[in-house]
Amino acid sequence: MRKLVKYVGIGLLVMGLAACDNNETTAPSANAASDGQATGQTVSLLDGKLSFSLPADMADRSGKLGTQANNMHVYSDASGQKAVIVIVGDNTDEDLAVLAKRLEQQQRSRDPQLQVVTNKSIELKGHTLQQLDSIISAKGQTAWSSVLLGKIDNQLLTLQITLPATDQQKAQTGAENIINTLVIQ
Repeated sequence: MRKLVKYVGIGLLVMGLAACDNNETTAPSANAASDGQATGQTVSLLDGKLSFSLPADMADRSGKLGTQANNMHVYSDASGQKAVIVIVGDNTDEDLAVLAKRLEQQQRSRDPQLQVVTNKSIELKGHTLQQLDSIISAKGQTAWSSVLLGKIDNQLLTLQITLPATDQQKAQTGAENIINTLVIQ
């Protein structure tokens, strides 16, 4: 459990740093209409037992923050403001709802203005996952965070999607587009 907290903390740190790195001189993306859509760039992990699609502007950045050895995979855009972090950790006997509540409390300790949008159980191909959606603020910047917790093959899976929330609806839709491509076998 401590490893999970450590990795989620690293993920939140990455998200916080990305939110703080607001380059005002950056022009809006030329393909802004498709930024929130998963385009079919498929990621496959856990020997093909977990797969999902990412937007075209996101790439594997695992070598910079995580490795196969520590079971942390990081995908982000060039700016680091859009990120998907996947952590595969040791199994736990704790209920997913309890883990999500603890994660929410940890996020709230870092961000007193945290807005929890949903904390719900979802079903995906016979697997129960817990989804925690929230809006996180750091130095005047806001980010949408969708965290999925689940158990696959006696391992605890954490998938965190972080997107800039200047347009909350667009960020929420972008996260849902990624979640909707999630396949667990």
